[in-house]
Amino acid sequence: MIKNILGTELKTCSCEPMTGFYRDGLCRTDISDNGVHTVCAVMTEDFLAFSKEQGNDLSTPRPEFGFSGLKPGDRWCLCAGRWYDAYKLGLAPKVIAEACDEESLAIIPLEALIERNL
Repeated sequence: MIKNILGTELKTCSCEPMTGFYRDGLCRTDISDNGVHTVCAVMTEDFLAFSKEQGNDLSTPRPEFGFSGLKPGDRWCLCAGRWYDAYKLGLAPKVIAEACDEESLAIIPLEALIERNL
């Protein structure tokens, strides 16, 4: 069983749009996931702008990759490091704790994730 940051079974983040490093709806990770896509977050205008400024445009559709682009309100598995960078700047989107892989805690303090939990 894959555990979330609360120590219980990892829940699905989103299947519409389909998210996760493995595009299975789960924010799970393993050694092949260099970005550690473990934080299930609810997108906001501010975070999407921040991500784009950092070189990761999540809002522009990329049909060649089957990606329709994200909009505010969409749930998405974010890289733990990028979420934490946004958190330190006051731009981190809310998270769904039950859908954040426990591996997030290697990068982000639990208190930060709980503070931003929906």
